[in-house]
Amino acid sequence: MKDKNKVYVVQEIPGTREGRPKFNIMGASEYGELKFLLDERSQMIFSPGPLIFKLRQLLKDFKREDYLLLTGDPAIIGVACSIVSDITSGTWNLLKWDKQERKYYPIEISLYQKERKHDD
Repeated sequence: MKDKNKVYVVQEIPGTREGRPKFNIMGASEYGELKFLLDERSQMIFSPGPLIFKLRQLLKDFKREDYLLLTGDPAIIGVACSIVSDITSGTWNLLKWDKQERKYYPIEISLYQKERKHDD
């Protein structure tokens, strides 16, 4: 049996600890099993080394078919994206929330693809 994809949620949603998350991300489970990486209270501090080490450990099994759900502190999101990009040689997936359609859309990030010309 093929393993189910995973959706790595960078940080718990604010309010999770009190049992009242500010928004519902259950729609993301359509793309795989939700795996929460960091507590909602986690912060990037002046010495980011321990947090980077922890994220590397938590993301070590990330596969190109998996997804990142970018929640929480922008500095932590940046580190998580960098680690995943390092693991996958620059090609990975994220889930983008569309407010109008009220659903998640998968986006493939491919950092090293050749630039395409766009018609103006």
